[in-house]
Amino acid sequence: MNLRSSARGFLAFLLSLPVLKAGYWITYPSSNVCAPRGSTVDITCQFEYPKAQHVDTTVLEPQWFHKRDVDVQKDTDYAGRVKNNCCKPKCNTVICTVECTLSIIDLRQSDSSDYKIRLRTYNTVTADILEYFSDLRVTLSVTGLQVKVSFPIRPNWASLECSSMCGLAANPSYIWIRNGQSAGEGMKYPGIVWSHYSYSCAVKGYEHFPSPSVYAPKTPAVTVSPSGGIEEGSSVTLSCSSDANPAADYTWFKHGDSVGQSGQNYTITDITSELGGSYYCQAHNAIGRRNSTLLFINVTETSSSQITAIAGGAVAVLLASILLLVTFLWMRKKASRKASGMGTDTVDERIRKGLAVWLAPVSNQIRSRRSFTLWSRPMLSLSM
Repeated sequence: MNLRSSARGFLAFLLSLPVLKAGYWITYPSSNVCAPRGSTVDITCQFEYPKAQHVDTTVLEPQWFHKRDVDVQKDTDYAGRVKNNCCKPKCNTVICTVECTLSIIDLRQSDSSDYKIRLRTYNTVTADILEYFSDLRVTLSVTGLQVKVSFPIRPNWASLECSSMCGLAANPSYIWIRNGQSAGEGMKYPGIVWSHYSYSCAVKGYEHFPSPSVYAPKTPAVTVSPSGGIEEGSSVTLSCSSDANPAADYTWFKHGDSVGQSGQNYTITDITSELGGSYYCQAHNAIGRRNSTLLFINVTETSSSQITAIAGGAVAVLLASILLLVTFLWMRKKASRKASGMGTDTVDERIRKGLAVWLAPVSNQIRSRRSFTLWSRPMLSLSM
């Protein structure tokens, strides 16, 4: 901004260049304007011209343009939110000054832009219409409020301050909202900050546009991956999440003792049965802290151990079958020796009867719903 000495007896910050002819000036009292979202802002411009031309000069309705060089009053984004007017000229012995104002109501974040004016005058004698404009602009910044958390007195005693990203004009008054209810005024929160409340602030008169609330973490949720059975030697990841503002930090515990791990995720590689048990996470921020529910991790034997056990059972069954076969052959041989000298039919008959009784339980298990039919041949009657 250039400081120029006026030949007309006053100093002013000139934000414009001479336009078209000497003695005509466009100036902006402020080059930067900051306003909260939802409020109303006035962007002011002053137009000066020689008093000698006052009788013959009429200032027509001005046009305001934003950074896209679009007429604000023709931009649909501003429909119903813009007012444009110029006051009557005020003249001294040398110059006349016309003050024009662009008013934007219900400010939105998208209204942040550079604005410039284009003025037109009508000469009632010559019927000429002249335009006056400046390449310099006014920068409008629409800001939202935020609550800053600090610890100026004690490490565990939070202090809340309402602030904006740019300096608001006219030093506005702030109000505080605790759990939706009014809780005092001032740039800093006037009371003690408790972890079971949420806090926000707003510019007085614009309570319907409060800052985002700050609050302690909600009860964290804990998940485990993989979600199925966990076997020895595998990798397990625990995840913790909680709704909090400011964002929460996380610490992990097992059976009430810290595991020395922080962060939203906790990974255990090559897990063993000793690492199983009850885990939980703690979410904490500047407002407070909260623990999750317990998550129990049960570590089972690996699948290879189960396969070994099944294979061992199969081998035992096979050995039992072999032993049964050997016993059968041995009994048959023994029965044959005792029956030596007797007829073949008599020996076969005795073997069959003995095996029928001894093998009945085994036969019933092997052949479901089937039974042996033992047969015998009648003994031959020999006559001399």
